[in-house]
Amino acid sequence: MIINFYFQVHQPFRLRRYTFFDIGENHDYYDHNKNKEIFLRAARKCYLPTNRLLLDLIKKHNVKVSFSIPGTFLEQAEMYNKDVIQSFQELVDTGNVSLLNETYYHSLAFLVSKQEFVEQVKMHKKITRKYFNKQPVVLRNTEAMYSNAVAKVAEEMGFKAMVTEGWDSILGWRSPNYMYKAKGSNVKLLTRNYKLSDDIGFRFSTPYWEEYPLTADKYAMWLASSPGEVINLFLDYETFGEHQWPETGIFEFLRHLPIEVAKHKHLEFATIDEVVHTLEPKDEIDIPHFLSWADIDRDLSAWLGNNMQKSAFEEIKKLEPYVKEQGGKVLEDWRKLLTSDNYYYMCTKWFADGDIHKYFNAYDSPYVAYANFMNIVRDLKHRLGLLTKA
Repeated sequence: MIINFYFQVHQPFRLRRYTFFDIGENHDYYDHNKNKEIFLRAARKCYLPTNRLLLDLIKKHNVKVSFSIPGTFLEQAEMYNKDVIQSFQELVDTGNVSLLNETYYHSLAFLVSKQEFVEQVKMHKKITRKYFNKQPVVLRNTEAMYSNAVAKVAEEMGFKAMVTEGWDSILGWRSPNYMYKAKGSNVKLLTRNYKLSDDIGFRFSTPYWEEYPLTADKYAMWLASSPGEVINLFLDYETFGEHQWPETGIFEFLRHLPIEVAKHKHLEFATIDEVVHTLEPKDEIDIPHFLSWADIDRDLSAWLGNNMQKSAFEEIKKLEPYVKEQGGKVLEDWRKLLTSDNYYYMCTKWFADGDIHKYFNAYDSPYVAYANFMNIVRDLKHRLGLLTKA
């Protein structure tokens, strides 16, 4: 049984408070102090200590993992802490780490147009070569947004595989612990084992969880008793030290997990590239509508579930031909506005999902997020000559 750990690394360019009176006067949309503060905090709590720990585990236990690192993250690392880039480079240089391609801006590009999606993936491919000298063979769309149509484009671009959510309503009686094939193309699909992934990502420090506390030996037993060929454990990298604080024991859990896994002789770690080259599809999966790894709905509602989100996105989407004609900083700003987090902040979901949305929200409310965003959209239109400040 293969253990396939894949980590999504991401920090958005957060927008500053942008008022009506800024429109046409100030084209700087970003909260530079907040972006620097949060990146440095995450570097201190997550990226640098977790990378050091993984490097040690690779050397001692031959651990293998995979990462997706958007271009916007690398831009911030270049600005705020270059040691973060170097620490990821050291991991990749071991040969025990694979990298995935995604959209450069961790964005909703595919929902704008095929052309924009392809351009952003190519941009990400270029920066991945620049920093890591790697050519990924696996594509992961933002927040694991996936459909048959995305797989078809991935195949046209030369990718061998994609990752997606192993959601029950899609898999039916099938297990996520096998390789599958996309309907309508020859792209292989790695389906996330969301139960075992979320045990670490969300439930690890939850005291009222019936399995609390989650220890390395217990988790290794769960892995060992799982049927199939591959267990795809896909997590936000910020789980380690940021979402799950060091006080929860998350680092000790990770430190001891390879030791406990080694006690089960049929378990082995592999990079995502090795999984793709080793396993063949067991069945074909038909996903005609978008699937994601977000919220209990596993659809696009985290970003486009209410009228505010839809309105904001449609306004941005309509500007594509104009920003591409003008190019330069206007195009760059437009693409940063496509980053998924901007729409996530406008989500009005409540209950369990609402708690998650509130935790990650940079605003006091989704309505403030929407108003702020739309002021920036008006300024972008002003720069394009599409309106005056009326």
